[in-house]
Amino acid sequence: MGTYSDGFAEATFEPTTLVDVLRWRALHQPNQLAYTFLVDGETEEISLTYGELDRQVRAIAAKLQALAAPGARALLLYPPGLELIAACLGCLYSGIIAVPFYPPLPARLSHTLPKVMTLARAVKPLVVLTTALMQALIEVLFAQEVDLRALRWLATDQDAEELAEVWREPVVSGSTLAFLQATSGSTTTPRGVMLSHSNIMHNLALIYRYCENSPHPSGVIWLPPYHDMGLIGGVLQPLYGGFPVTLMSPVAFLQRPIRWLQTISRLKATVSSGPNFAYDLCLRKIAPEQRDTLDLSSWVVAFNGAEPIRPETLERFAAYFEPCGFRREAFYPCYGLAEATLIVSGGLKAAPPIVQHFQASALAQNAVVVSALPSQDTCTLVGCGQALAGQKIVIVDPQSLTRCRPDHIGEIWVSGSSIAQGYWNQPDETVRTFQAYLADTGEGPFLRTADLGFLKDGELFVTGRLKDLIIIDGSNHYPHDIERTVEQSHQALRPNACAAFAVDVAGREQLVVVAEVERRYRQRRRQQEHGLAPGVNLETQAPLDTEEVVKAIRRAVAEHHDLRTYDVLLLKFGSIPKTSSGKIQRYACRAGYLAGTLDVLEHVKKWDAGCQLRYYRSMELR
Repeated sequence: MGTYSDGFAEATFEPTTLVDVLRWRALHQPNQLAYTFLVDGETEEISLTYGELDRQVRAIAAKLQALAAPGARALLLYPPGLELIAACLGCLYSGIIAVPFYPPLPARLSHTLPKVMTLARAVKPLVVLTTALMQALIEVLFAQEVDLRALRWLATDQDAEELAEVWREPVVSGSTLAFLQATSGSTTTPRGVMLSHSNIMHNLALIYRYCENSPHPSGVIWLPPYHDMGLIGGVLQPLYGGFPVTLMSPVAFLQRPIRWLQTISRLKATVSSGPNFAYDLCLRKIAPEQRDTLDLSSWVVAFNGAEPIRPETLERFAAYFEPCGFRREAFYPCYGLAEATLIVSGGLKAAPPIVQHFQASALAQNAVVVSALPSQDTCTLVGCGQALAGQKIVIVDPQSLTRCRPDHIGEIWVSGSSIAQGYWNQPDETVRTFQAYLADTGEGPFLRTADLGFLKDGELFVTGRLKDLIIIDGSNHYPHDIERTVEQSHQALRPNACAAFAVDVAGREQLVVVAEVERRYRQRRRQQEHGLAPGVNLETQAPLDTEEVVKAIRRAVAEHHDLRTYDVLLLKFGSIPKTSSGKIQRYACRAGYLAGTLDVLEHVKKWDAGCQLRYYRSMELR
C-alpha cells in the first residue's frame, strides 16, 4: 500500500477512499484481525478479520445496490457492535451515503425517539439499515409518521454472504460523499455533517502521523460509534492504520469503568481514548485493590478530548494509576469537532500535557495574562496542542469578524482539507458556518467552530462554547467552570450532571444552576413520611437536606466566581439532558427550565426580593 499513512510497506498504490483501504487489506491481509467486540463488556467476544469483514460488506453492498442508486441516504440504527461497522462500510461499497445514529432506546423512547425522527426528516433516507431484532422493535414507530412510512428496511444480520459474489465495485472518488456524520447535539439538535472520502482520509492520516503509532499498535474503544470521536477515531482509524481494535458498549463502561482499563491491561493495548469525564469516572469508581490488578504500561496514547479537559483530572489520574504502569506522558489532549471530521489540534506523543496558569479576572474580560504561580485569581488550563499539518487556526472576534489581538480570547476558526462540505440540506447554515471570511483581509474560507479560546506560543487553549458563554455585569463566565464548582460543593451532588446557564430577568442576565442528586440520597421529608427519624437510612439511602445542599451551591459559586445564583433546581437522578456521548445539553436544560419541564426533585427560592418560595416535587428518587 502507498505511503499515505507513513507506515505501509508497498509504494505502488495510493488509496483515495475508504473502499480502497479495506479492499487492499482484504487482498493483502485477509487473515489479520480487524475488529473484536466484547459482547458482555469483558471476555465474551466476537471478531472479524479483514477478509471476513470484506465479504460481509460486499454482501450488504450488493443488497443495497438492488435497492437504491448511489447518492441515496441510508439511516443506520444499530446497537454498538460489529454489525454497525459492516453496515457503514457496506454503504461505502455501494456508493450510498451512510448516516449512522444511535437507535431509539425502548427504556427512554421519549428522549431518544424525537432525535432520531428529527434527523430522519432532515436527511430523508431511502432505507434504514439495522438488525432484525431492532427492526422488530422500531419499524412500527416509523410507520406512525406519515413522511417516513415509505422507508425501506434492511436487516443486515440476515444477509446471505453469497451475495458478495454479485457485488459491483462502485464508482467513487475522494470527492464522493461518504458519511453524514451526526453532530453530538450538545448545543443544537443533531445535524448531518457532509464528509467526503478525502475529508476522512486526510484526517485519518493526521491522526496516524501525530500519534506515532508503535510497531504493533492495538486499540480499545468504548465510545459511541455514532459521532466523530467514536466513529472516526475508534472505528475507522484502526482500519486505516491496519491495527486491531477491541470495542465495547458505552453502557458496559458506564456500568463498570474498570472494564475499560481491564481490557487495556489484558490485551496490552497501546491506544485508547475518552472525554475528561471518563478518566474522572475511573478515579471515582475503581478501588485501590482493583487498580492493583491492572498493568497499564502498554498504554502509550490516551486521547482526551470532546469536552473541557480538567488539569486536576489529568494529575489525579496519572498519580492514582502510576503504580500500575500508567505514564503521564501518555495523555494526549486534543481538540476537534465533527465539522472538521475529527481532530484539529494535538501535540507530540512523547510530550506531557501543557498545563498553564492564567489570571481568571483577565480571562473574564477576554484578556490572556499568564500567572507565574497559582493564586486565588488563577485559572489553570490544559493546552490542546498546535494545529496539525495542513490545518490552520485563527482566533477571531465574533462580532467584528477580524483577527483578535495576540493574547486575546475569541472564536476559534479553522481551515484545512479535513473541513467538511457543510450541513446536509441546510444551505444557509452551511454558508454561515463553513464559508466564513475575515472582514478586513478577506482571507478564507474558514469553519466557524463556535468554540472560544486563544493561542499562546502556538498552543491552543479552549475556554468554552460561544453559545454557552454567560455574561453577567460585563464579565465572562464559562459554564463548565461554574459546574465544576457546583459539583464539588456538596457530596450529594452527582458529578458531571449539572448545568449552569443564564436567563433574562427584567432585562438583566441572571445565573441559574440545575444539578442532579446522587441516587443514594433521599429527601428528609420522605423519610419522615415513612415514620423514620431524620438521619436513618431508608432502603440503604442517605437523608437529603435540600436547604443545606442549595446553601452549599450558592456559597461556593459566590466565593469562587463572585456571582449570585438567581435560581437552583435539584433534579432527579439520571434526568438531566445529555447527548448520547455524555455531554450536558445546556440549551436543553435552559429550555426545560423556562418551560418548567425538568424532572425536579426540589425547586428552591430564587434570589430576587419579590419572588415567593415555591417547591415542585416529582416522584421520589429511584
